[in-house]
Amino acid sequence: MTAIRFALWENDSRYAPAKAHADDACYDLLARSYSLPESLAGESPVLRLPPGRRCLARTGVFLQLAPGWEALVRPRSGNALKLGLTVLNSPGTIDAGYRDEIGVVLLNAGREELELRAGMKIAQIAFRAIAPHLLEPVAREEFRIDTERGLGGFGSSGS
Repeated sequence: MTAIRFALWENDSRYAPAKAHADDACYDLLARSYSLPESLAGESPVLRLPPGRRCLARTGVFLQLAPGWEALVRPRSGNALKLGLTVLNSPGTIDAGYRDEIGVVLLNAGREELELRAGMKIAQIAFRAIAPHLLEPVAREEFRIDTERGLGGFGSSGS
């Protein structure tokens, strides 16, 4: 088992990632504060987010991932269904070398203004080992397309 090390904003255990159930794949992330894109330097524990607008939620969590690992930040299905709140760049990737506080870009995709508050569950995070690999360039003539799908792209598998 691999240990994922983390630290918390001002050692505040309220922001510790937690699983709702032992066999859950992801840990919930809570918001510590919010900022709008035009005022990222300012933070607020409460934000009224109009429909179609995005914000940055700071989580109070700092990760220390080992080389060869990544963290993936994903939306919470309950927030998406009930509120129209989603993670805009989903999944957000946190690389092993990143050490600053985890921030989550949220989008109000709903029709109502949302009141976002500190302590709200805003996303979930999963951890994944990345297999060692090498990108090997080849000439286009050597590139194989002899698969069942071949060059089929958007919509090629039917509706």
